[in-house]
Amino acid sequence: MMTASLSTAPAAAPLGLWQRLGVALYRRPGLQLALLLGLPLMWFLLVYIGSLATLLVQSFFTFDDFTMEVSRELTLANYQQLLQPANFDVVLRTLAMASAVTLAAAVLAFPLAYYMVRYARGWKKGCFYVAVMLPMWASYIVKVYAWTVLLAKDGIVYWGYQHLGLAGVVDWLMTIPLLGGNSLTTSHLGRFAVFTYIWLPFMILPVQAALERVPLGLMQASSDLGASGAQTFRHVVLPLAFPGVVAGSIFTFSLTLGDYIIPQLIGPSGLFIGSMVYTMQGSIGNMPLAAAFTVVPVLIIALYLTGARKLGAFDAL
Repeated sequence: MMTASLSTAPAAAPLGLWQRLGVALYRRPGLQLALLLGLPLMWFLLVYIGSLATLLVQSFFTFDDFTMEVSRELTLANYQQLLQPANFDVVLRTLAMASAVTLAAAVLAFPLAYYMVRYARGWKKGCFYVAVMLPMWASYIVKVYAWTVLLAKDGIVYWGYQHLGLAGVVDWLMTIPLLGGNSLTTSHLGRFAVFTYIWLPFMILPVQAALERVPLGLMQASSDLGASGAQTFRHVVLPLAFPGVVAGSIFTFSLTLGDYIIPQLIGPSGLFIGSMVYTMQGSIGNMPLAAAFTVVPVLIIALYLTGARKLGAFDAL
């Protein structure tokens, strides 16, 4: 009887196409990973790496100043031109501004992020988040043009420091060669202020995320062991939150390094790397030299990211 019942048992239904595919993917994790990452990796290799490789190759092409044509004759003349005083000054000017903006953004962002994490509660914390994110929702061009009006001699900034009795201080700052100009709109100080304002949210958010990971118990233990508030901040909070500062500096430094709109609208005459590339490519048509200038921030950012990775910045993103 048992043999008869087994012989009459219904056969298992054959698996469908999607079921067989699911079993095959389950048994072959490598195939599943290849299907999952194949398209993004193809886009990364073709579009991103491919464009950078094309840019690098073009930086070795030759540009004829007489015919204004680019030939495929390979040369190192474009990189030799980068070492000329005028071009090298562009690189140094851009590096100095990017470093100053990054440092200022870190100094401004840390106390604000610390207050958001440790003291703001409920609706106040939500308001801080909205206040930090709100400028990022506005158009970049609109914000920069708005600052040209704010920093003008008849703008609100001029009106503010006049009524605060700081006109003499601002006039003195305008006489300093590396800061001043005819007005805040045409000064390095004004350009620095606009850069800092535009990229400040990109520093606040990584620092805030890093401070959120600092255990409150460590700060309480430091206080119980007799450490002052300054000692707790220096030896406990700052080392643990420093990767967040480095992570934010990746954004502020790299974005300032490649920007070409703010240097054209705010500050005195003087090209930055981004505006130099725009001029070489758009106005003159010297693509090889423009490509050589573009390689400079790529190399700088590559070195910067290498150092940031060693400092643990990627864990704070």
